[in-house]
Amino acid sequence: MGRCPSGDKLDQDIFDAMTEFVMWLMQRGERLAERFDVPVSCMKAMRRVGKAVSMKELGQQLHCDPSFVTMIADALEQRGLAKREPSTADRRIKNLVLTPRGLEVKATIESETHGVMPWAQVLTVEEREQLLGLVRKMNQALTAPKASTAVATASSPVEVGQDDVSLARVSAADLDPEEVASSSSTALPAIS
Repeated sequence: MGRCPSGDKLDQDIFDAMTEFVMWLMQRGERLAERFDVPVSCMKAMRRVGKAVSMKELGQQLHCDPSFVTMIADALEQRGLAKREPSTADRRIKNLVLTPRGLEVKATIESETHGVMPWAQVLTVEEREQLLGLVRKMNQALTAPKASTAVATASSPVEVGQDDVSLARVSAADLDPEEVASSSSTALPAIS
């Protein structure tokens, strides 16, 4: 695996374990996508579509450009999982709406995704609560706009620069289980 900039063994072990964990989740997501014949990027989009979502809003939620949202909508429509319809508030706006089949596939994917998450299988409720707290704390650190972050170690404080934070952002991403499980792409480009 890659080397941590600090060279600390504990940090390296965490980095390696997180990398292995994220890769495992991505593989699970890819297998699920293959089984349902839905590109991973479409599975991610389906999670974001409730009753209806505008194409623009979906692009903002997925952090991708409008042309990619169009590719996702096309792929979902071709599979009979979604349709585009004009907004009732403004007919110039197109909403993406899941079809009954799309809602069924979404529910099945979500159910199966939740059932295979390792924390649900091996961690107690207390451990899962601790894990959630730690993941949220790390996500906050990744999204907080700051030039540097102080990290306390057992011996002394160490300064972590912006480049180190960016490295962590690329490695761990957001650890929302369904997002991670569906973050790599097979048929369409990945959505960050």
